[in-house]
This record gives sequence, C-alpha cells and structure tokens, in this order.
Amino acid sequence: MEDVYIIIPARIGSTRLPNKPLIDLNGKSLIQRVYLNASKISSNVFVATDSKKIEQNLSKYTSKVIMTSSDHISGTDRIFEAAEKLHIKDNSLIINLQGDEPFLPIDAVNQIINTYQSIEPDVITLSCVLDDINDLKNPNCVKVKTDIDNYALDFLRKSDKENLNRHIGIYGYTFKTLKKLINLDPSDREIEYKLEQLRFLDNNFSIYVSHYKDGVPHGIDTYIDAIKARKILTNT
Repeated sequence: MEDVYIIIPARIGSTRLPNKPLIDLNGKSLIQRVYLNASKISSNVFVATDSKKIEQNLSKYTSKVIMTSSDHISGTDRIFEAAEKLHIKDNSLIINLQGDEPFLPIDAVNQIINTYQSIEPDVITLSCVLDDINDLKNPNCVKVKTDIDNYALDFLRKSDKENLNRHIGIYGYTFKTLKKLINLDPSDREIEYKLEQLRFLDNNFSIYVSHYKDGVPHGIDTYIDAIKARKILTNT
C-alpha cells in the first residue's frame, strides 16, 4: 500500500486523562499499542506528536515519529503538518487513526481503505453497532446518523433515538482534500459539541460511513476506559 499513509496524531495534554498516550496497558503504553496494531496494516505508519516523551516512549519500536507544533488545535492540523514533512502526494490516501483506539480491528481499517478506493468520497469514516443502550446518553460515545446510501447526516454526543450507530474515530481522505479541510474555520456546531467532523459536514464535504459488521471495544477517554482495556488485554 505505497499510496496509503496511516498517521496517528498524539498529544500529551489530554484534560480528561492526563498523559493519556503514555498510560500503561498491561506492559505497553497506549500509543505503543495503537502504533503496533497499525503497523500490521502498512509500512507507512507514522505518529505525529508535539511531545518528546511520546517520541522516547515509541523509540523501542519505531523511529517513524514526526515532531509537530504544540499550537495545533486539532488532530487534523497535526496530521497536515506531518503530511507536508513527509512530502505526501496529493492523490495519496491518508488514514487519520486516533491515538486512543488500541483495539481497532485490522480488517476494519482495511475495509476503510478498500471502500474509499472504490467510491472515493471526500471523507470516509467507520461505524459499528450501538449495542449498549446506555451509550445513547454517554457523551463520550459519539453516534452517527446516515442516509440510505450510508453518507453521514449528523454526529451526536447524546440522543434519544435508537436507530443510530456508534461512530469509530478513524478518517480517510486524500492529501488534496486534507489541504481544503485545514483551511476551514471551526463551525458553530463543532465548537459547541467538540466534534471536528461537524466542520466537514457544515461545509458540505461528504462523509461516507463504512459500517463494520462486528463490535469494537471503546477507545480510551477516561480512567474507567483504561481499566476496561486492561481487563480485555488480560482475557485475550
């Protein structure tokens, strides 16, 4: 997959879970687990960070760490800087893989890549079934509403509707599209709900939602998520 790049944005300054990329998950840090999982998919896997601690933490496994500015307000901005430094071609596909998703199945990422290459939307992302009714009210579990053709209509933090799927934080777009996305001003809804993907929708970029057939364990947002992740790792 020479024309596919997986870039993992990672910053040290999480407010809900301090030093989140470096938390220990049964002998490996969160960012180590995300990188090692992604490296099974492509040889073009890079971590974009502003933290020397993250770079040092990954040094046992890789030197593919791109140091980026500490001024970025979003992971997309960080990925853009990294893509520029890597001299990625305009038509190359970039997979924005969140640094807090250690359990994202490899076949789900390959599904994103293959689906993008077949339909070429502006942006592609992933969903899976919402199997816990309590997640409808959980603001850390983002929900996605789609039309009949699987294009996103809205992303929500809380909802009373049960015909929604759980959004998984992975995005795919070409470098050419990324150049357009980073020049957009944050939309009012993005600011209100702290969901960057709403900026794309509010500026009429299409987001295709590829639905993954199986469940995906939640990413790591809180201490409780970290405890659950350690239990999953212990039982696998």
